[in-house]
Amino acid sequence: MDPLNDSLLNINRRGLLKGAGAGGLGLLGGPALGQLLASEKVGSHFPAKAKRVIYLFQEGAPSQLDTFDHKPGLKEFYDKELPPSVRGNQRLTGMTSGQARLPVAPSIFNFTRHANKQDGLWVSDELRHTGTMADEICLIKSMVTEQINHSPAVTFMQTGHQLPGRPSMGSWLSYGLGSANQDLPNFVVMISQGRGQMQALFSHLWGAGFLPGEHQGVQFRAGKDAVLFLNDPAGMSRSDRRKMLDMLAELNTRQAEASGAEEVFARIAQYEMAYRMQASVPELTDFSDESESTLEMYGPDVRKPGSYAFNCLMARRMAERDVRFIQLYHRGWDHHGSISRDLPLQCQDTDQPQAALLKDLKQRGLLDETLVVWGGEFGRSVYCQGKLTPTQYGRDHHPRCFSVWLAGGGIKGGISYGETCDFSYNVVRNPVTAHDLHATILHCLGIDHERLTYKSSGLDFKLTGVESAYPIQEILA
Repeated sequence: MDPLNDSLLNINRRGLLKGAGAGGLGLLGGPALGQLLASEKVGSHFPAKAKRVIYLFQEGAPSQLDTFDHKPGLKEFYDKELPPSVRGNQRLTGMTSGQARLPVAPSIFNFTRHANKQDGLWVSDELRHTGTMADEICLIKSMVTEQINHSPAVTFMQTGHQLPGRPSMGSWLSYGLGSANQDLPNFVVMISQGRGQMQALFSHLWGAGFLPGEHQGVQFRAGKDAVLFLNDPAGMSRSDRRKMLDMLAELNTRQAEASGAEEVFARIAQYEMAYRMQASVPELTDFSDESESTLEMYGPDVRKPGSYAFNCLMARRMAERDVRFIQLYHRGWDHHGSISRDLPLQCQDTDQPQAALLKDLKQRGLLDETLVVWGGEFGRSVYCQGKLTPTQYGRDHHPRCFSVWLAGGGIKGGISYGETCDFSYNVVRNPVTAHDLHATILHCLGIDHERLTYKSSGLDFKLTGVESAYPIQEILA
């Protein structure tokens, strides 16, 4: 952004807030103040196909070989050593580097080819519900990353950089496009627990980094209260709360006038958002207005707060209310041990709800303007980690190829993009980096990734970093 424009913007904001001071801040409370602070945005660079994003992040790295990258020819290589010509100079993690052998482990799961506009998407039968929505899905089989460990890999996929401290994708979109609603956060995060080995999730994954604080994600919790301290204390009325916030806003404004600190404006905005959320969040989390057929479509766990099914329905309800970026994390995909036992459990939790989300968005006319993204931080190895038997195997981390899928606003449905080798070990056609994926997501929302920048510490930062990145034109609708 232009430093001169930044200075003028701050002067105008301070002047406006000062003029509303001394008892007049109540006029700037609620929606008026929210609109003032939300007015700072970059805006679209060209017409957008999507208005919002729902990111279904599968933390722990799902095995592409057992979900979407069908390799039936591997059965001929069962328990044979992975050929050196395939492995090349790929580094191994400490979990398999000491193994005497790297035996090939074909998937034990059946796959079905679902009809679509190309030659059919092969989907594991463990994801049969997702497979029914194949006509809406663009499957990218050629994702690559340089990160081989969970924490930097997840951070890279969420922020475009492997080290904590950069703004998350949701924060970039909040900053770039502003808010489309006044009663809910622009960026919401929900976490569900899986039934396998789970890695830690840290708040920097939805943090705003060096962007203004109002753009960070707001985590909705499982349980009775989605947001802590949402209810007023006993004995405090709604009007009392309004008066208190007006007084607090006046004090904060005086501090802002004295210091010019940007975070003070973020603090005022967050207090006002919390006030409005006291009414909007209980209504959002109340499923009593949903039909029984809709609840059944999402599966038996839909009434259980914090479940993946509950969060998927919440995502649809947030999409209806114009939340800009809806981030779901589902943990438990770190399958170093028995994939035959753990992967079906993960799919049991996720398959029906995510298929229902796509179907629900489509039947309500929301899918064309909502971009849905599914995927993890890297893939899984074709060789077995630990003991290999005909019915049991584990897979190690594998960054050289993995699968993600996109559906909805701005994306062609029913196609696949990119290819891996016969061992699902190397990309042989159309590699896609995390930055390419980010550039594509931004493009669907009408943003040129090269122009969405923010100056910090004298540098112009952007989500897609300094490396070359390109929207994937072949998959754009």
